Amino acid sequence: MSRRLAAEFIGTLLLVATVVGSGVMAESLAEGNAALALLANAVATGCILVVLILMLGPVSGAHFNPAVTFAFVLRAEVSPVIGIAYGAVQVLGALAGTLLAHAMFDLELVQISTHARTGAPQWLSEVVASFTLVATILTLVRTRPEAVAYAVGLVITAGYWYTASTSFANPAVAIGRAFTNTFSGIAPAHVPAFIVSQLIGAALAVSIVGWLLGERPHAD
Repeated sequence: MSRRLAAEFIGTLLLVATVVGSGVMAESLAEGNAALALLANAVATGCILVVLILMLGPVSGAHFNPAVTFAFVLRAEVSPVIGIAYGAVQVLGALAGTLLAHAMFDLELVQISTHARTGAPQWLSEVVASFTLVATILTLVRTRPEAVAYAVGLVITAGYWYTASTSFANPAVAIGRAFTNTFSGIAPAHVPAFIVSQLIGAALAVSIVGWLLGERPHAD
């Protein structure tokens, strides 16, 4: 278990460091071109997800995301106790990842975001993004497990562009990004609604994918 938790911490740390760090680099080099900055941020995030899942999947399952862990708890494939432990280290990893990104770019380590991300379109986007991410994982784990890493990277890269929220789809990432006032930040007051939306999307994916694949509920 200690190795599993360490893998979840390290994976989430590197994921958020990439999200925040690539956002800082992209904003610096894009010279005001928001589309170019978003493209760079999306590609970097999608790429690191593929690498992290391939690298740490055999150790912990490579959740790096409380919404994904929540989905496996709902499916009775992960116990609630382990789910809580995973969620805790994922959040800690996200916070550490933000600090690491700031340190790498010589920024103030602790920041509070002022970037507003709120409203029904944003919340709906997070439901859709989280549903798509979790549905992809749940489907491919059963049908094509070797494709999970690549599919997750592609789903998140696409989500940056087709959702109004730029596809956080991850409560730990949302919390980590609340503590950076850079390109990828989100105001702390807007995080709770994002998290609720992400968990709703994950729960919908569990229900719909279970029905699509003809799965029977796990026996108690």
